Amino acid sequence: MAELGLEIAFARGRFTLEVRERLELAGITALFGPSGSGKTTLLRIVSGLETGAAGTVRFDDEDWQRPGRHVPTHRRRIGYVFQDGRLFPHLDVEGNLRFGLRAAGERGARDRAAIRFENVVTALDLEPLLDRRPVSLSGGEQQRVAIGRALLANPRLLLMDEPMSSLDVRRKAEILPYIERLPDAFGLPVLYVTHSIDEVARLASEVVLLADGRVVGRGPVGDVLERIDFWPLTGHAEAGTLVDGIVDEASNGMASIRLGTQRLRVPLRAAPVGKRVRLRIFARDVAIATEPPRGLSIRNVLAARILEIVPTEPVHVELLLEVDGRHVRSRITREALAELGLAAGQHVYALIKSVALEERPFDDDR
Repeated sequence: MAELGLEIAFARGRFTLEVRERLELAGITALFGPSGSGKTTLLRIVSGLETGAAGTVRFDDEDWQRPGRHVPTHRRRIGYVFQDGRLFPHLDVEGNLRFGLRAAGERGARDRAAIRFENVVTALDLEPLLDRRPVSLSGGEQQRVAIGRALLANPRLLLMDEPMSSLDVRRKAEILPYIERLPDAFGLPVLYVTHSIDEVARLASEVVLLADGRVVGRGPVGDVLERIDFWPLTGHAEAGTLVDGIVDEASNGMASIRLGTQRLRVPLRAAPVGKRVRLRIFARDVAIATEPPRGLSIRNVLAARILEIVPTEPVHVELLLEVDGRHVRSRITREALAELGLAAGQHVYALIKSVALEERPFDDDR
């Protein structure tokens, strides 16, 4: 696990950024927040592209920045994927990829790339594209090439600055699985900037919340997304919980996901038995029953216990449920709460439609 230490201050015009954090980086760590919160500026400071910040940046055992020292970008061994790919138009795909290899070689023999060209081409499905020029590629294909070029520079840390912001819904769906597999496939941490909560929920293991140039929250992504006090940033309408489970049966386009002693039936097109999947369950999609229901089309009826009930608005309340040691949120009306006589500690049944758990397009504009 890598460690990134930040004690930096930056000012430009009326905007100020102050961050004092020590981040343990494993998998994908998301920097999330609204436009203007300082996400990209922080990424540029980490990369060395932004020289106007004061303070220290330390990665593992190396000071990348401190008073009197500023390691240039090309010596930090970072890979940087920009929003628009920034491929060299005069080179074909193979030429763009091999540029990354040359950058790694220029660092010297001890830093020579451990990530092989063939492995990158295979992992990102780039073989059919090698002799094509960037102008002939779709936006998603260009970003796959940009990711490959960054990987072949043999980075210790991969930085991604909203790599899907310029893509339509279809292209986002195509590139997501590639990004999702990067940490395991290449053994390096990823610092990922986004303003899409959907991307955070799908990709990240940890999330850092930024607002007005300050870190206002951080932690495991499931813990952060379920917290009511963070909803002004993460979104009330999209509130819910993340549940990780293992596919233990699949047929006819449906998969059974094991959650302790209980199971969820979920529409998944490609779900081999044994695959670990992450489900996002929205509070608005979870109904409550006080007795085992009968004669329902709803496939998922889970035994649960109410942990807390929090009034959040004039009409609704938020319930936090425990289901076999996992958390699930439910949003119901105050009227339903009163009629059912619900209270913390009570055993109930959580009802979740299978169609509510279908894979859906990612949309940055919500």
